[in-house]
Amino acid sequence: MVWAEWWVWGVAAIALAVGEVILPSFVLLGFAIGAGAVALILLVGGPLAVWLGASIPVMALVFAVISLLAWLGLRRWLGVYRGQVKTFDHDINRD
Repeated sequence: MVWAEWWVWGVAAIALAVGEVILPSFVLLGFAIGAGAVALILLVGGPLAVWLGASIPVMALVFAVISLLAWLGLRRWLGVYRGQVKTFDHDINRD
């Protein structure tokens, strides 16, 4: 099963990180962190890696949860803060 190999998740993490450079929105970076975390778990080994590598749905769920937590963390750390966005109350073309 190719999805249980750590290097597949490592390549996916690198590809998503490169995609983040091309499309800067902090969405792909969360997925890259999730894929990198799964790759690290599989690389280190142990009972967690054996449990994780035994089932593709469990691996996808772990990837999704880690990606969501990473995205929420990035959004909180690098996101838009209150008062940062400029809003206009009048039409700038009307003079």
